[in-house]
Amino acid sequence: MDFIAVLDYEHLDNGMFLTAFARSLARKKSRGIIIHSDSEYTNRLIQTGMMREDARIRSIKDLNHRLIALFADQGVSAIGINGYQRSLVTKGDHGLQIDSIQIGRLPEYPMLLLSGLAYHPEIDKPVPLELPEFSLSLKKALSVDMVTVFSIKDSSSIMKEDLPKQLIPNETELEFRKQYLPKSFHHVEETVLLTTADAFGS
Repeated sequence: MDFIAVLDYEHLDNGMFLTAFARSLARKKSRGIIIHSDSEYTNRLIQTGMMREDARIRSIKDLNHRLIALFADQGVSAIGINGYQRSLVTKGDHGLQIDSIQIGRLPEYPMLLLSGLAYHPEIDKPVPLELPEFSLSLKKALSVDMVTVFSIKDSSSIMKEDLPKQLIPNETELEFRKQYLPKSFHHVEETVLLTTADAFGS
């Protein structure tokens, strides 16, 4: 795996971003993992009467299917997997475990879309993960150089601002974090690569 790209809450309901991201993915010459959690879709499911925990799990599963279809529309071949399947990702009382051997055995050519749902052995059911912990654990387990996150500022691609850039979110100016970084990554203490959907394909 050459990269880990994070699709955060702020991006997953943004059709323009997702289309631009899929087009960039089609231009990539390397193979990587795209990870995601839930989106605003969770709240729409809650409004139908679902409990929040169930709605979040359903949202993540549905998004995995929808993203695979979106990628296919742009000519991107990808395998969609939920992290709890085959116990690829396990979250228990002893922390987060990644089965890097199983991931390494997956077919070589398509991209891998991996949801942030882990198997929890103590309760025998899937549980949602926080994307910073998930992405950084994957980075370590798979020996990937950098986690890639995407700017939340809509004008980033248009203005051609100084992205991509490497930074440590927790050491970055608060105003910059608010404008550019997904909220869940504001307090991350490791270096990440911040880029835009368009620049990602370069």
